Amino acid sequence: GALPPTGYFDPLGFAQPGISLNEVKRNREAEVMHGRVAMIASVGYLAGEAFNGPFGISGPANDQLQQMPAPAFWLLTAAIASLELKRATIGWVEPDFDSLRKFRLFRLRDEYYPGDVGFDPLGFKPKDAKAFANMQTRELQNGRLAMIGVAGMCAQELVNHKTIMGTIDFYQKVYSGVNPYEM
Repeated sequence: GALPPTGYFDPLGFAQPGISLNEVKRNREAEVMHGRVAMIASVGYLAGEAFNGPFGISGPANDQLQQMPAPAFWLLTAAIASLELKRATIGWVEPDFDSLRKFRLFRLRDEYYPGDVGFDPLGFKPKDAKAFANMQTRELQNGRLAMIGVAGMCAQELVNHKTIMGTIDFYQKVYSGVNPYEM
């Protein structure tokens, strides 16, 4: 994930010498998966606020989950849980609680590459190692940007309780000299 102008940037030492390969792989797994969720969330924020959803869900994205009917919410929760359990069985070693001496927890499988859960229905994953590394770097960079962007969208909605587009409209009026509070 190192690109100019920052190059190798690890101020908190997540990949410093002395860290085990499993720790580095686990941190990479977390970064890739959180980046993927943030990329989906950034689209969800904008699309969810642009169109009224099923069940009459509307308004700022931060408020939309509470508007879901309970059965739909529990179906969504079950779907997410099943996907997470599937991901865990693909990439993670089963915990070993037999002995405190060989206590094994939070270990990735040796043959597992962080983020590679085998789901590529459109065939985007390159076969060439260099092309794969390039694509992985782009995914990491886009995921990092999406995590920052979604954090900003979430914070903005918590502060002013307006949709993203409603906030843009508000500030366009402010900067053009129009009172945004007048109808």
